[in-house]
Parts: sequence; structure tokens; C-alpha cells
Amino acid sequence: MSLLKKIVDSYMKKVSGLEEHCNRCLRTERWGGSVVLMVVDAAFTSIGLNYFTAVVPKVDEFNKKFVESGRIKSLKELAEVDINELRKVWKNKRSWIIAKDIASYLSTLSKDDKTALRTWARNASLEKWKEDPIGRIRGVGSITFQYLRMMGGVDTVMPDKIVKRVINEILEKAGSKPVDNDIEFVKKAEEIALECGYKPIELCWMTWLVQPEGKMMRMEKYSSILSKI
Repeated sequence: MSLLKKIVDSYMKKVSGLEEHCNRCLRTERWGGSVVLMVVDAAFTSIGLNYFTAVVPKVDEFNKKFVESGRIKSLKELAEVDINELRKVWKNKRSWIIAKDIASYLSTLSKDDKTALRTWARNASLEKWKEDPIGRIRGVGSITFQYLRMMGGVDTVMPDKIVKRVINEILEKAGSKPVDNDIEFVKKAEEIALECGYKPIELCWMTWLVQPEGKMMRMEKYSSILSKI
């Protein structure tokens, strides 16, 4: 067994049960399969607040107020709803502009939201993300781009700061150089996962859930909500 695999295994052992969450993401079944909620989640996450304590409760609130009530049933309806109505749940205007612009583009690809997201994700290229219709949306960086691709069924990695920190820590422990460039980092992380017998998405989720929050690891602390998200 290679040193790299031993190190990666030691991290993955801390997050047993991760596979189920990752597979649900790849099947585009997060948030009960609501693509509207996945897009809202990605837009809220894009401004860098704590995912579990800030983003998840607000996506939940949006769900109760707009989705479960039947007010917004599709991406097309999200694209058309008045932004001031949405800001009653989440004040950040930029997040809603991002969500509405993503919804507006995806809704042109198919009348079925899941088909629209999966069609886009399958055809979207990380190397050309800045030229992509979603990549060109102001406020959508490579991190949000990759996050949406993952929820659209692409087995890949997000180059966010936590993922980078943990993966680069693994590389250094294995005697390799860290990788900073986002695109090169994603390629490297995908290589590491496959070389060590894991899916890239599993490596990505591990880096978030292995983080300590207070006296507990996130995997334990948020176990009750993981099945929903």
C-alpha cells in the first residue's frame, strides 16, 4: 500500500457512511431532489458563510415558505419571482441575483429541472468555466461552478479553501508539493481519489465533514441533517 493511500485511508475512516451522502448528490437527490433548493443552496454558499449554521437553516426556511407552500415549484418560477419577496428569507441581494440567473439559464435547457441541471453539468467544462453561460454569471466562481456540477451528477471536487487545505495537507504528508491553482488542484484531487480507491466527490465531502466544530467533528455534530442535504 502506498504512503498516499495510507494517509487518505486514515482520513476516510473518520467519516464512515459518507458514501451514501455522496451518491445522493451524484443522483441529483439532495434536498429531496428539489433542483430549486440545490440552486438556492449553491447561491447562498457562494458568499462564504458557515454552511451548516448559516446556509442550511436558511435554505430550509426558503423551502418551507416558497417550495412546500407551492409558491415556487420550478426553476422557471424561481427565475421570475420578485427579488424583494425572496429577501424576506435571505437579505443578501447578490445571492438571489446568482440564484435567479442560474435558474433562468437552466430552465431554457429542459422543462424538467433535474434533466436541465444534469444536462448542463454533463456538458460543462471546468477548463472553460469562465466561458460557460453559468460561469459567466457575476458571482459564480470556479467553486460554485464545481458545486453545481457535483449536484448535477459529475464526480469531481470543489476547489474551496477547506478542501484545498485538507488535500494539500495530505499531499505534503505524502511528500508531494501542494497545488494552488484551482483547475490544477481539481485535477490533482481527482487523481488522488482514484489512485486511493475513492470517488473524487467522497474526498471532497470528507474534507468538510472531518472538520472539528466545538468538541465534535462535523460528521457527528450534523448527522441528523445530513440525510436531508
